Parts: sequence; C-alpha cells; structure tokens
Amino acid sequence: MNRLLDYLLTKVIKRGTLQVTWSDGSVKSYGRRSPGFAAHVQFHSKAAERGVALNPELAVGEAYMSGELTFSDASGPLAFLQLADDNWAGLRDLAWTKALARLRYLTRRWRQDNDVKGAKKNVSHHYDLDERLYRLFLDSDMQYSCAYFEDVGDDIDKAQAAKKRHIAAKLALKPGVSVLDIGCGWGGLGLALARLGAGHITGVTLAEEQRRVASDRARAAGLQSRLSFEVKDYRALSGPFDRIVSVGMFEHVGVSHYQEFFDSAVRLLAPDGVMLLHSIARFGRPAASNPWVTKYIFPGGYVPALSEVMPAIERSGLYVTDIEVMRLHYAETLKAWRARFRAHWDEAARLYDERFCRMWDFYLAAFESCFRDGTLMVVQIQLVKDLKALPLTRDYMFNTEERYRANEEFSGARVVPLRSAN
Repeated sequence: MNRLLDYLLTKVIKRGTLQVTWSDGSVKSYGRRSPGFAAHVQFHSKAAERGVALNPELAVGEAYMSGELTFSDASGPLAFLQLADDNWAGLRDLAWTKALARLRYLTRRWRQDNDVKGAKKNVSHHYDLDERLYRLFLDSDMQYSCAYFEDVGDDIDKAQAAKKRHIAAKLALKPGVSVLDIGCGWGGLGLALARLGAGHITGVTLAEEQRRVASDRARAAGLQSRLSFEVKDYRALSGPFDRIVSVGMFEHVGVSHYQEFFDSAVRLLAPDGVMLLHSIARFGRPAASNPWVTKYIFPGGYVPALSEVMPAIERSGLYVTDIEVMRLHYAETLKAWRARFRAHWDEAARLYDERFCRMWDFYLAAFESCFRDGTLMVVQIQLVKDLKALPLTRDYMFNTEERYRANEEFSGARVVPLRSAN
C-alpha cells in the first residue's frame, strides 16, 4: 500500500465507495455507502501506486493503458471516473494538486499554440488514424461529434441524422448558397447539405485521411461537382461564403487563436451570410486541459468557457443571434460510441494493439463522465454580420427542421464500403 495515496483517498473520497486492491494484495475501502458511485480498482505495481499519488490526472490513464491498473466493474473505468468526478472538489483542494493545476493553467497558451504548422501536426495525431477504427464505433455516416437525441431511446444513427437536421435548419439554407465547412470530418454534413439544395460546398480539414474518405464519398454519391474537400487551414482560405459551419473543430483552435478564428470568419462570410459554430464548452470558469487528454488524445486541444469565447466574437464585429446549450446529448453519444467500440475491441486491437484499446476506452469513458457530471456541455452559436440576415423570430428553425424530418433522402448518406480490419 502506498501511504501517500492511502492518505489522499481517505481525505478525498466522501461520496460513494472505492475499493482498492493494492499491489501487495491488501484490500481497503474508502468513502461511504451513502448516495454516490461504487468502484473497485486493482493496482499491479508499486510504480503505478506512486504515479497516481503524485499526479493522478495523468497517471490513472497511463496505468490503465499499461495494464498496471485494472477496473473490476463491468463498465471498465467509467464507474471509477464517475466516482472521481463526484469527489473532484476534495482532490482539487489539496495543496499539490492546486499547484499542478496552477502550473498547467499558466502554461496552457504555450501548449495550445495551434499555429498553421502546429495545428496540422496536432490534428493528424488524432484524425489521421486508420478510418477503419472510426467505422468500428461511429454511426454509418461517420459523424464524430455530439449527436442530437430528440428521444432518449434513439439509436446513434437516428440521433446523428437529427443533429444534421438541427444544424442545417439553423443555417437557414437557400437554394444555391455556397457553404464553407471548417473541420469537415469525413464529409457527412457536407453531403447532407448538398442533398438539401445548397450550392457548392467547400470542406476543409487538416487530416489527409479525412479528405480522402470525404472525397471518395462525394464521388460515390455522384456529388463531386458540388462538393470539394481540401487539406487546408481555415486561415489560408478566400471567401466569401454565404454560409459557414464548423462542427467539433473549435476545440482545436486554442485560446491564443480565438480572435484570429473569428476575424477569419468575418473575412470569409458574405455580408448577408450566416455562420453556425458547434463546439464543446465548459460550464465552469476557464481552466487548463487534462494532461492525459493533451498527451495522448488531443494535443493542442482545449475546451473553452463561454467567457473566453464571447469577447473574441464581440471584438470581431459579428452578432450573436442564437445560442443553444446541449447538456446531456454528448454523454449519450459517448455512451453509444463506447458500447460499439467495446463490442469491436478485438478488431481495434488487430488494427493497433491492446494498449491502444485501453487508451481509447479510457478516453471515451472519461469524456462521458465529464458530460454527465456537469463539467462539459455542447454549445451551438449562430452568428451574422447583418442583423437583417435572418427572420425576426426563431420559428423558421423549427418549421425547417420539421420539413427536413420528412425528407427521407436527408436522413443518411451512401457510405464507401468498409475495408476489412484484418
């Protein structure tokens, strides 16, 4: 038993129960059986115990990846992460965790400096993984962002189709409008907007694999004349575009480049244009990114507080015409992704290895926990340059969305056949 970690757990775990099997075989429980989560972890090395004691935010994930820490619960790391999040205030108030958090906050701009060269490198780390990995757990349209659950019982395909409808309605599309999709992913949203009557759609990404798949899909759908996908930084583009949409990309911009992002939007958006920004945000005040996430999953990534985003929008001269906070939708999205990933664990291991699978499992579980405990949300911010660019009331959004809901052609997109993972 590591005495420092034993002291930390005794002091921190106040809600729920944590049972720990130490590397020496001893077992101890922490917390109360009162309301709260219950989890059981087992250490397999003294080094893992020591690492978690000194830097828990980084070392728990690393120990799970290496197999030096295992979770006995059927949910894997999820129950432990929910228990930890539920008791986070106690951990945050400890002197050395406060010091680590302060250091990370003070150095965050350096770690988030997504200049043109750094942004491509950081994006490639995550999004240039083999497309077959993503096809194992995403919906059939390969939407890798928060779905929109009109009914909590909807499956992931239905919820992702609803997300695309929701976004398209807020863009107030008109026949023939030009659209810029910043961070276009594997092209699913662009395909959907083309089917809804948009004119030419330009999708940009910094991931070569995404551009290849998106272009293949456009050709397979016979829409290559209206859809173009490029590996290009948004800062290198020329406009104007009638509509700009950016889904799940703003988390990779970094605090130091928020003004640059919205100033670019002003430059690229037509005078009567409409922009929709869809991004993860944090409910609380500004902070630093989790060190494990930064090191292994999203280097250069940062989830902003709205208080960090709104001043940059105001200085750019754009008008905010609508903000929607989507609370638990991403928790349900991640739950569905993780269930599908765990069901295809062996296939993912053949593509990469067991360590990678544990890393990906921890990533999905950690983010689900954060969306369930009130740390994170998703926001959709609608922006214009001209206050007269949109109807006077929000009714057009709901009426358009209902019309799209009846459009069977919109609900999906032909997908290039999956390559074998063997």
